[in-house]
Amino acid sequence: MRVVIAEDLVLLRDGLVRMLTAYGFEVVAAVEDADGLSETLCALRPDVAVVDVRLPPTFTDEGLRAVIAARRLVPALPVLILSQYVEPVYARELLSDGAGSVGYLLKDRVGEVGQFVDAVRQVADGGTVMDPDVVAQLLGGGRRRAQLAVLTPREREVLAVMAEGRSNAAIAERLVITDKAVSKHINRILTKLDLPPSDDDHRRVLAVLAYLGS
Repeated sequence: MRVVIAEDLVLLRDGLVRMLTAYGFEVVAAVEDADGLSETLCALRPDVAVVDVRLPPTFTDEGLRAVIAARRLVPALPVLILSQYVEPVYARELLSDGAGSVGYLLKDRVGEVGQFVDAVRQVADGGTVMDPDVVAQLLGGGRRRAQLAVLTPREREVLAVMAEGRSNAAIAERLVITDKAVSKHINRILTKLDLPPSDDDHRRVLAVLAYLGS
């Protein structure tokens, strides 16, 4: 699986290269800034790119902008964005094209090696991965809480884990319930929130995130 890494911190960049290489990935490029990043992504068309949201020269949102530009030319180019802080607006921008194959994680998650590598693979496979802290902020706010009041406490728990991009089996394991119970909860959630049912996990997650970010 071919990977492009864009990260300005040399220790983290080198650490990502070593980590992903150790797990069988081929790092085809590792860059420190956003100069030419969009062109590099379009030219190399990696199986997945891991990109810091803030890159030189201004350290604002260069990484995100380069990714969005590349995905306009290469739809659904798999990209996992890393951020130092919870910034839901960036997550919403990343999801705005509805094409999938995206992830948004805090840099702290890199230290959870197994879960981080799983997230990289999930995005490469066309999935959607969202950091739990970002999901928590999307779920927050008075108006949002009022809209979610139609859900039971258990349904809200299922919704939060589902919005992270987890499969039914992973939700069942996290909440210590059966797969059948998860399916029933999800069907009720989609019905109550007036979201279209889907057998596609990615579409289901995008629908939920679209609702939470509206």
